[in-house]
Amino acid sequence: MKLHVYKYQGAGNDFVIIDNRQGVVTLTPEQVHWLCDRRFGIGADGLMTLCASDSADFEMHYYNADGPEGTMCGNGGRCLVAFAARMGITHFDFQACDGPHRAALLEQHGDCSIVRLKMRDVEPPVRYPDGWHLETGSTHFVQWVKDLASFPVDVEGKRLRWDARFPRGANVNFVEPFADHLAIRTYERGVEAETWACGTGATAAALASYLHGEKCFTRSIENGRERIKFALRAPGGNLAVDFIAEKDGSFHDVWLTGPATRVFETDIELC
Repeated sequence: MKLHVYKYQGAGNDFVIIDNRQGVVTLTPEQVHWLCDRRFGIGADGLMTLCASDSADFEMHYYNADGPEGTMCGNGGRCLVAFAARMGITHFDFQACDGPHRAALLEQHGDCSIVRLKMRDVEPPVRYPDGWHLETGSTHFVQWVKDLASFPVDVEGKRLRWDARFPRGANVNFVEPFADHLAIRTYERGVEAETWACGTGATAAALASYLHGEKCFTRSIENGRERIKFALRAPGGNLAVDFIAEKDGSFHDVWLTGPATRVFETDIELC
C-alpha cells in the first residue's frame, strides 16, 4: 500500500502526518512504529491523521512513536493546524482525544507558520516534595533542577516516567528558571527518550512554575482579569504559554503558541 505522507516539526518535535479525511487509511501499531522509526522509516516523535468531523472543522488522531494511539500533543496540534491550512481548511475548531480545541494561524511564511492553540482547562495540580503532577491533555510531572544543560534527562526521566505515582506513566519535564524565561527539557513516554520539545509539557511547566512562585513571566489585563505569560526555551526552539489562574489553583483559557514547519512530503510504500 502506497501512502502520501507529510513531515512537520514544531520546535524540533517532529511528526508524520496523513490526510485521512476520506477515512480510507487504517494503520496497525506496527506500521505506525515503522513509519516513525528513525533508521527504517521516515522518523518522527509521533504520527497524526487529519480526519473529518461531524461536530468540528476536523478531528485530530495522534499516535505515539511506539505505535498505539496517544493522548493530546500540543506541538502536534499546532503542526496539524498548519497542515490543515495547507489542505485548504480556513477555520480551526477541531476535536482531539481530550476534547475540543481551537487555534489561530498568526503568521505564515512559506513552509513556516506560527500557530496559537487553545489547550484544555487544567485542574489544580498535585504537589509532591520533588515536583508537581498536572494533566494538560497528557500526564506530566514537572521538576526543577539546576544546570539543566548538563542534567541527565534520559536517566532521571526514565526513572520518573515509570514512578508508582503514575499508573499509566508520565511525561517528565525538567525546568530551570532564568530572568526572562523557563528552560525546559522533556522525557516523553511513547518515544521513551528526550524530545526536542513538548507542547503539553511546556504548558505543564508554565502552570506549575506559576504556582511554584517563579517570577519570570509577564502580566497583562484582559477583560478585567490578569493574564500570565511565560516564555519557554526547549532544545528545539521557543514556545510561549499564557493563561488565567484561578484562586483554587486551577487554570483556564490556556494557550500554547509556537512554530509549525513543513519539512517535506513524499510517497512511501507501507510495509
